[in-house]
Amino acid sequence: MTNNYELYKVFYWAAKTGSLTQAAKALYLTQPSVSHAIKQLEERVGLTLFYRNAKGVSLTQEGKILFSYIEQSQILISLAEEKMEALKSLESGELRIGGSDSLFKHYLLPYLEDFHVRYPGIKLHLKHGTTPEVISYLKEGRIDLGVVRMPIVDAQLEVTESTELQDCFVAGERYAELSGQTLTMEELMKYPIILFSRNSRVRMAINELFEKYGHELKPDIEVGSVDLLIEFARRGLGISYVTREFVSKELKEGSLFEVKLDVEIPPSKVGIMVMRNLPISAAATKFIEMVP
Repeated sequence: MTNNYELYKVFYWAAKTGSLTQAAKALYLTQPSVSHAIKQLEERVGLTLFYRNAKGVSLTQEGKILFSYIEQSQILISLAEEKMEALKSLESGELRIGGSDSLFKHYLLPYLEDFHVRYPGIKLHLKHGTTPEVISYLKEGRIDLGVVRMPIVDAQLEVTESTELQDCFVAGERYAELSGQTLTMEELMKYPIILFSRNSRVRMAINELFEKYGHELKPDIEVGSVDLLIEFARRGLGISYVTREFVSKELKEGSLFEVKLDVEIPPSKVGIMVMRNLPISAAATKFIEMVP
């Protein structure tokens, strides 16, 4: 024992129990080791800290002053150890996740619900944004992990592939004549097109696909949420570009139908990203394990 902390720990238990023997038992040391540690501490501070008597030891006035400080530190250390154990066992803590509104609602919601049921002591913080915004949140340390559309090419990030999603064009009853038809891009662009207004990965991907075939896809209506894309299409304001998995209910009940194209729309992957080479919390690790 050469560092002050170990000497103070021996001092604390000797003062608390009033016995060198009991202090030795509490610390799994021999009594001579405890006596030697107290002697070292007294030599370092240049004061006598204990009176020795037949019943054990008692604090001198100087020892009482030192104990009043050491006791506070020991209480804080014990609380810190308890907190670390709670974090390790997921009894407390927080989990900060970044992602789009649509991914939270249509993809992550059941996993968030399951996580909350299993670990009710963990506070969930969801930060909404486009893919570029979520990447910024992660690099700024404002979230623990991000759930975004791939591809993501960034040397600072480690991305794990998750589920696959398929985007498509959908329309409501007003455009019923298109049901069962297969349109060319030129034919599709004769109708009002509704796209997500923000710089999302989905918007960029469909623009790139049309540019590949020499077309510029200009929306007639831009909206700020997937829910509005769905509702506008359902009400007949135009043909919306959405993720098929997010409108499965509407497609099944018939309030929307898929408008087929004569070119294949590539599927996209959802990725879970964290900062490369940086440790993540136990809560974040457990959540990533729960999401397939």
